[in-house]
Amino acid sequence: MMEMPYRRLGSSGLKVSALSFGSWVTFHKQIDLATSMGLMRQAYDAGVNFFDNAESYASGDSERLMGEALQQLGWPRSSYIVSTKVYWGGKLPTQKGLSKKHVRDACDNGLRRLKVDYLDLYFCHRPDHETPLEETVRAMGELVQQGKVLYWGTSEWEADQIAEAHGIARALGVAPPTMEQPQYNLFERTKVERDYARLYDSLGLGTTLWSPLASGILTGKYAQGVPDGSRMSLAGMEWLRAELESAQGRLRVAQAQQLALVARELGCSLPQLAIAWCLRNPRVSTVILGATSSRQLQENLTALEVLPRLDAAVLERIEAIVQTKPTGRAQY
Repeated sequence: MMEMPYRRLGSSGLKVSALSFGSWVTFHKQIDLATSMGLMRQAYDAGVNFFDNAESYASGDSERLMGEALQQLGWPRSSYIVSTKVYWGGKLPTQKGLSKKHVRDACDNGLRRLKVDYLDLYFCHRPDHETPLEETVRAMGELVQQGKVLYWGTSEWEADQIAEAHGIARALGVAPPTMEQPQYNLFERTKVERDYARLYDSLGLGTTLWSPLASGILTGKYAQGVPDGSRMSLAGMEWLRAELESAQGRLRVAQAQQLALVARELGCSLPQLAIAWCLRNPRVSTVILGATSSRQLQENLTALEVLPRLDAAVLERIEAIVQTKPTGRAQY
């Protein structure tokens, strides 16, 4: 397999593996400790150094599972990067949002569950319109000053909100956000390719991408409906299934089938094509993979070998497929 490349996280000095490994949906809900450890070891042995998590994943059990795996795997702390995110920590008013209290509590909870002394990356999982942005920026800056967090960032924020947070951080003399975690794939491109364009050079924004396979659509598994055991069949994922069954979702399933033909001609799988397509963007710091089996993870990691095959002609064919518009009203 091709050697793992490493990319700077924006303008920071931190180098992250081009492919990383995340726990959303899978840890605790679909896989147990033994499988989690096996997949993390496989990823690490392939050169992956970034492992992504969040307080909301499995209501904290995803962090607990990853923390137990990290402890048992016994890797040097200097050899890997681990993250968590803050926003949805519980049902009570003090357990959600980006108030100073919840930002700090979620950080402490994440450290305890992940069994680490500091978080490499800490994300504001969504913008909080009920908390003054200065309060959140100050809280994040204090965590960096205390050594509990090395770099903080955002997830699914608007470009203007990120820019404003930078301005506040400069005024306060605290660490500004370093990275954003947006959804990015062949179907979801606006934020990464257009909205954030002015932030990459001016603010040094890094990107850690989630859902490169569009929640499984770009695996082709939903061509004949929703199979048992897939993430869209799980309790709590009804919102994803509703998107799949919308006019936009049906179009994307059809587009995925056409993209699979392109992948076959290139001698790769549809997931490998989709992941390689994300990697070809130089503004992408890392693409977060998810997997429930060793075979699936190996297939996704091998997407690195597909990247050189994405020449101008192939990219033009891909564009012709994904730019097709839905014929009915989209409910997405």
